[in-house]
Amino acid sequence: MPFDGVLVIRQADGSVQRRPIEDIKVWPSHIALLPSSRLLIAGSRTRKEDTGSWKPNAVVLSLKSGEQEGTFCIGDDIPALVTDHVGSIWTAYGDEGIYGGHPESGAGLAGWSADGQAIWAPEDRLPDVPLGGHTTATEGDRVWLIWYSGGRLGDTFLTRITPSTGEVTSWLSPVPHPDGFAVRGHRAVLTERVHNRRATEVVRAELVGDTWSVTERRKIRVPGRVVMHCGQGRDGFLWLRAGDTWLRIEA
Repeated sequence: MPFDGVLVIRQADGSVQRRPIEDIKVWPSHIALLPSSRLLIAGSRTRKEDTGSWKPNAVVLSLKSGEQEGTFCIGDDIPALVTDHVGSIWTAYGDEGIYGGHPESGAGLAGWSADGQAIWAPEDRLPDVPLGGHTTATEGDRVWLIWYSGGRLGDTFLTRITPSTGEVTSWLSPVPHPDGFAVRGHRAVLTERVHNRRATEVVRAELVGDTWSVTERRKIRVPGRVVMHCGQGRDGFLWLRAGDTWLRIEA
């Protein structure tokens, strides 16, 4: 059922803006900003309709007018999503999406334009077959998708994509099941959280040669109970939601 909502925006000076959004037709599993004052709201699931098309699970809204600019489908079973600086959308899928028949979801990772056109697929450039996504981040013009494999070992990988050149590079993750990630150069911070707990483990890592190695592990108390998959890695800063608070951790 469609519903109305309020987008709360906290400015750098501490002021708060509240913008009403009406008639939202997608249940918001993910929200992300797009260029030109636009907002993406995406649901994690979709289904195939009787017509053979896939039900839209993403909507783009204008933050200036509040008007809906477009709806489209960006795949099924999306545990991790991020938008980049030019407005592309990057998704990592779960096993139900990978094996559920949706063409782009079946590749495990995908890139989309802001109007819902598929623009990137792995095309055999990954070290193993994806089985599920963990988390995502951006670093300048590069995008990171963190996922685990369906191979014999079930390894977790950090995959860096440079859309401007098409370069794709993957490393083994120093953390088996990260749910938050941010990177700056050769340094990264990852988190492992337990849903509904008031603490999280913060892991720092450094890329030496071809290996990400843990340099520090620390468990920290947070001001509220944590919610899984509520992390945003942006240009070296990891934003984590804990209760009604967002925490900022620098890589």
